[in-house]
Amino acid sequence: MSSQEIVEKLLAALREVPGLRAATPVIAPTSPWVPWDWDALAVDLGAQVVEVRVVATALPLPPLLDKATVMLSEVLRQHGFEAATLRIVVTDLDAAALRDETGTTPSGT
Repeated sequence: MSSQEIVEKLLAALREVPGLRAATPVIAPTSPWVPWDWDALAVDLGAQVVEVRVVATALPLPPLLDKATVMLSEVLRQHGFEAATLRIVVTDLDAAALRDETGTTPSGT
């Protein structure tokens, strides 16, 4: 299996974790011919370290990160990366994560 296919499987697993999404550059490509999944830029796949950068869209973080760790680790184990260290980096907190039941953020917006 190619590295690109493993990255796709990691992203598919991450998409199953409500409250987290792949952290991608703010400016998306403007050309429709970009030949890859833009979300793949959030994953660095190495033999010793696999880093997945995420944005949190919900809180609290610990249960979200625990679920992501289990799901991503399983993908890595299935594809020969069980010895690699998984590093999940929360790069940003979406404003949606701060909204309470009334739909407002602590600042009142």
